[in-house]
Amino acid sequence: MTDPRRVDVHQHFVPEEYARWLRAEGMPAPAGHDLPAWSPAEALAFMDRHGIATGILSLTFPGVRIGDDARARATAREKARVFNELGAELVRDHPDRFGLFATLTLPDVDGAVAEAVHALDELGADGVVLLANSRGTYLGDPAFDPLMAELDRRHAVVFVHPAELPASPVPGLPPFAVDFLLDTTRAGALLVRNDVPRRFPGIRFVLAHAGGFIPYAAHRIAVTVFAETGRDPGQILDELSSFHFDTALSGSPAALPSLLAFGKPGHVLYGSDSPFAPELAVGYFDGLLDGHPMDEATRAGIHRDNALALLPRLAKRPGL
Repeated sequence: MTDPRRVDVHQHFVPEEYARWLRAEGMPAPAGHDLPAWSPAEALAFMDRHGIATGILSLTFPGVRIGDDARARATAREKARVFNELGAELVRDHPDRFGLFATLTLPDVDGAVAEAVHALDELGADGVVLLANSRGTYLGDPAFDPLMAELDRRHAVVFVHPAELPASPVPGLPPFAVDFLLDTTRAGALLVRNDVPRRFPGIRFVLAHAGGFIPYAAHRIAVTVFAETGRDPGQILDELSSFHFDTALSGSPAALPSLLAFGKPGHVLYGSDSPFAPELAVGYFDGLLDGHPMDEATRAGIHRDNALALLPRLAKRPGL
């Protein structure tokens, strides 16, 4: 049965100001998703129907950087501040129900560092959300090391969400169907390939959608990185399995056993992907997750306990 105290680490918010801005910029359906209607009241009602005590809110693709020129860079800095302030206000209004992964301005590293400091130190955000690739540059690229260093100093949680691949989509396959999973896989593999988890051990990365294909392809990735770098494949596998993973749209009888077999104990977290995932789909995957045979400690960990260990602010909540 669904635990009414679930913590949802993969829940998006689509404030009207954000939707209006994206439409004005010609992006009414980023990555093949139509922008869903969203309001705090609708989000809370959804959470009550699905046994979710707290949802950690984040902006999804495209975030706030939707161009490559100077105007786009300046706009991204402005919008990141606006929407992070709005998210923080929602948390203040509903401290028991919402958390926030703040959005940043990558590939603008200086802007991202400044906004991370503001969001984590001033707004009290629970972490940050980073796209797997930002305008074609993937997480793990050395260009992003100054941001990684800042996040490492703060022992930040980084929620890694997929974006459109830097390539043309396949006709008939919207990006969220397959490309999103590959995008997350690329980011996780490159983070390990470029030694980011070991160089910045204070960062806790959460990979969306069960890490894409990482549980399935981990040994293949490890052998490839070994061939390129000479690093111990066992160490590479350990780093890949040390990511945290959410269950959004990934509770199937094929995906979930692979994830539970691969991820380290305590590293699997509940995620819904609402409101971009239709409520029917959320209910379907929730049912598969609830019906999967596992011991009660593992089930409680996925539903809430692993998130409480990762996000200490939530652990102070009465009732969780």
